[in-house]
Amino acid sequence: MKPELPTVIARYFSADKKGNAQAISECFTDDATVVDEGNTYTGREAIRQWMANASTQYTYTVEPFALTTEGAHTIVTSHLVGNFPGSPVDLRYRFILRGDEIAELEIVP
Repeated sequence: MKPELPTVIARYFSADKKGNAQAISECFTDDATVVDEGNTYTGREAIRQWMANASTQYTYTVEPFALTTEGAHTIVTSHLVGNFPGSPVDLRYRFILRGDEIAELEIVP
């Protein structure tokens, strides 16, 4: 059974499934940060570029299967399968929300 995700997080994963980097960036605050694979991306344009590069470099599917909270973090565990090194893998997406937008995202194994 899929977890019931907060609206903006559901929008994020829906846009990711479609490979829509612009729609993903619009889920974030203007000053948001994303940390992925040791790199930090700050601001909507940097986040859009990060996702645009990832979606052209790799083909993958992501399926959220667990939802927990730790303090201010909303943590979504997802199963990724694709043509990237280490596939398949389960990753934790650690979100911090500000209002109806994502202020921070860290993706960790």
